[in-house]
Amino acid sequence: MMASPYPPPPPISTTDPEAPQTNSNFSAVQKFKTNLLFRSTWPELNGAMGDLGTYIPIVLALTLAKNLNLGTTLIFTGFYNIITGAVYGVPMPVQPMKSIAAVALSDPTFSVPHIMASGILTGAILLLLGATGLMQLVYKLIPLSVVRGIQLAQGLSFALTAVKYVRKVQNLPKSKSLDDRHWLGFDGLVLAIVCVCFIVIVNGAGEDNESGTGNSTDDNDNYGYKNDNRDGEGRKMNKWRKVVFSLPSAFIVFVLGVVLGFIRRPKVVHEIKFGPSSIEVVRMTRNEWKQGFIKGTVPQLPLSILNSVIAVCKLSSDLFPGKDFSVTSLSVTVGTMNLVGGWFGAMPCCHGAGGLAGQYKFGGRSGGCVAVLGAAKVVLGFVLGSSLAHFFEQFPVGILGVLLLFAGIELALASRDMNTKEDSFVMLFSTAVSLVGSSAALGFLWGMVAFVLLRLRNWINGKPFSSVWKRECPVQV
Repeated sequence: MMASPYPPPPPISTTDPEAPQTNSNFSAVQKFKTNLLFRSTWPELNGAMGDLGTYIPIVLALTLAKNLNLGTTLIFTGFYNIITGAVYGVPMPVQPMKSIAAVALSDPTFSVPHIMASGILTGAILLLLGATGLMQLVYKLIPLSVVRGIQLAQGLSFALTAVKYVRKVQNLPKSKSLDDRHWLGFDGLVLAIVCVCFIVIVNGAGEDNESGTGNSTDDNDNYGYKNDNRDGEGRKMNKWRKVVFSLPSAFIVFVLGVVLGFIRRPKVVHEIKFGPSSIEVVRMTRNEWKQGFIKGTVPQLPLSILNSVIAVCKLSSDLFPGKDFSVTSLSVTVGTMNLVGGWFGAMPCCHGAGGLAGQYKFGGRSGGCVAVLGAAKVVLGFVLGSSLAHFFEQFPVGILGVLLLFAGIELALASRDMNTKEDSFVMLFSTAVSLVGSSAALGFLWGMVAFVLLRLRNWINGKPFSSVWKRECPVQV
């Protein structure tokens, strides 16, 4: 049979014109579902506790000192957790903006409207930087060694604060340390030391092969010990190791704190009222907008850009290879959160490298980790509202210090990849200035100065100057 000289006619399409859009929507839904799936149940629940050492003290202090609406804050931050978990697929934290909180706790004239104005303005600027692509430009220009210096400073700052929580009795509403903590008692030093030892035994230094991450092989179990099938004693010991090293340490410690909180003051049950707090629009005067910008937004903005966007972007690529997020998307989500919740009295929030490190340290690997935490916040916000503050007053501060300690150490460990003496010098220079000056912006500024001077010195010595600020751009998400 002779072949036809003409090409075959194109096949008749039977596809619905709306199908591409439908498939796109279906793909997005499937992505969200996948992002919320637990990698393993107990480690993910354990990881959800990793950020509470930062979240609870700040929110509680503002609730007691400034009459912040705790119920509204729980509801909004809970929804933020759920949405960011679905979008990013990693335990992306939602933390209070620390600089704004510090100003509010130290300045008696800085009221709730000032706090909300600060958060809204900070969010608007971050949203603008993200939407225009300027944040991506900033990310490309900042060298990794300076970012690591800020991370190291923030991690050490968390760790030092945690030790203070453990050693000293705290007045959280005034952010002051009081007398030395007693050795015994429901919030004593012995309790905190036991919790620290328990977490170290269970979690170790936070190796990836722990906590049931699933990196086992046929010859080795999840915890780095060779399987011993030679006798029953070896199998029994191996099983015991698996049980111990898979315990949700942070979750157990937090539950212990809840129980001890009720034991310390049983009457607190009668002070808790059912029902959500009223959600009202916060009205701000022109002067409150002005003071909020000067006192709150100006010191908060550098910290948000560095620690909430740039440092989180880099840390996420370190902890979750293949899950790199652009600074544009992170800047937009932080900005949107504050532009929505700030009008209703929710505490200004951001992402944070310390929270991400803490949740990863205790086993968080998926968006489901923070989504569960968010769901718990929403339920508590609707069911108990601001009356929950009465209970958190009784929660052992020493236990919060223990959780914060490990979050800080995990964040500081991210700086261990500085392999050259020059990079380490810039990192430590930035860290030292940040800690001594109590300002991430100041550490960033002098870290950049040190970086530029070293590059200038290399250029004078005849080395090429073309590699300055050479950065790899993250995959856009």
